[in-house]
Amino acid sequence: MGGESGDAVRKSMELLVALGDVFGADKLVPVESAHISGVSYANLGDAGTEWLEEQAEMGARCRVRATLNPAGMDMERWREMNVPPEFAEGQRRVIGAFTRMGVEPTCTCTPYLIGHVPRRGAQIAWAESNAICYSNSVLGARTNRESGPTTLASAVTGLTPLYGMRMDENRAPGKVVEVEADLMTRLDYSALGYVTGKLVGSGVPYFRGLGKPDVESMKTLGAACATSGGVALWHSEGVTPEAGWASEHLDGVEKVAVERRDLEEARAKLSCEPDDPTYCLGCPHCSLRELAEAAKLSRNRKLGGRLWVFTSRGVYAQAADAGYVKAIEDAGGRVYRDTCMVVAPLHEMGWHGVATNSFKGAHYSVSHGFQTKIADVERLVEEASR
Repeated sequence: MGGESGDAVRKSMELLVALGDVFGADKLVPVESAHISGVSYANLGDAGTEWLEEQAEMGARCRVRATLNPAGMDMERWREMNVPPEFAEGQRRVIGAFTRMGVEPTCTCTPYLIGHVPRRGAQIAWAESNAICYSNSVLGARTNRESGPTTLASAVTGLTPLYGMRMDENRAPGKVVEVEADLMTRLDYSALGYVTGKLVGSGVPYFRGLGKPDVESMKTLGAACATSGGVALWHSEGVTPEAGWASEHLDGVEKVAVERRDLEEARAKLSCEPDDPTYCLGCPHCSLRELAEAAKLSRNRKLGGRLWVFTSRGVYAQAADAGYVKAIEDAGGRVYRDTCMVVAPLHEMGWHGVATNSFKGAHYSVSHGFQTKIADVERLVEEASR
């Protein structure tokens, strides 16, 4: 595969070979799918957008299934979000370029909730930190922490260099995390992930005492791990598919304990009492269950446009059919697709502060200069209705 396949494929191959050289890979291997980040015009700007358009014009076309991370706005309701028209135009160009290359314009950080579910052991090329963590840990697929350009290159060539989390020896635990706090809510799992990321960096944690987390708890745990550290994979006894194998590699591995006070301290460091915050759910994107819970909590409330809920188009359609979207919006909340609080141009949209149930969302809100509050869903909905 090279020049005979066109300039786009040749350049993608050159990128992947160079990446492999950097990390000492001795060969390229086929991938079964890709999930591409670097979608928001807020991150790409004109230069990144023009690069994508050039790839499309050179004939770059996906050889494997490829889905797309969130954009910077709801592609249809962006005016309602108060997104500037010039931003909207740039974002439309971005999605247009990806679509011409054969990428599914899913615009979600949770492709595993809309049917893009790799099999155990599959080599994939995924970007988006929470999706990487979920696919490696919960599904048992194999991907490194890829970038937008490398995932696009893998989608175009169907290949990736073999190194890192693609190999057994790099999936062994690097630290045992003894959970000595009762994990009672999904916010607790998010806090645990944030603490763990700081403890292990880019290592592989092995959890003991994680309980029986639901999909949503594992989603938010991995998202927070990957935000405060560089975690791409975690194991937990009785929870994840590779935990049995991982437990055979614990001799001499350092053990650390996480207590309730550690979770509370992490929350205190990120959280304050912002003036006039927007209350946000869906970082990562909400599941159908989370939308059902938000709908139930919203009934008989007067939210006045202060509660914003983010999800994918696939989940939104299911939630609309079930009446959850109507329940939230009848109460004065808003349910948006395609985007989230991390990649939307919040300053340009006139936001003043953020309140969220996500440590990932809080981390990026603080880094973007917003006063931020962390609270569970019940508290957020209650405060939004005051």
